[in-house]
Amino acid sequence: MSVSLLLIPLGLLLLAAAVGAFFWAVNNDQFEDLDHVADGAAEDDPAPPALPKEPP
Repeated sequence: MSVSLLLIPLGLLLLAAAVGAFFWAVNNDQFEDLDHVADGAAEDDPAPPALPKEPP
C-alpha cells in the first residue's frame, strides 16, 4: 500500500507533464503541415559543384 502512495502521485505528475507537452506542441505549431514535411526525405540532394582541375 505504501508503494501506491508514491506511484499514484508520480503517475499523475507524468500525465500532467505529457498533457502540458502536448499543448505546448500544439501552441508552437509543431503539428502544422504534417503532409509535406516528409517529402524532403525523398528528394535528391543537389549535385555538388565541380572541382576545378589542377594543371598537370
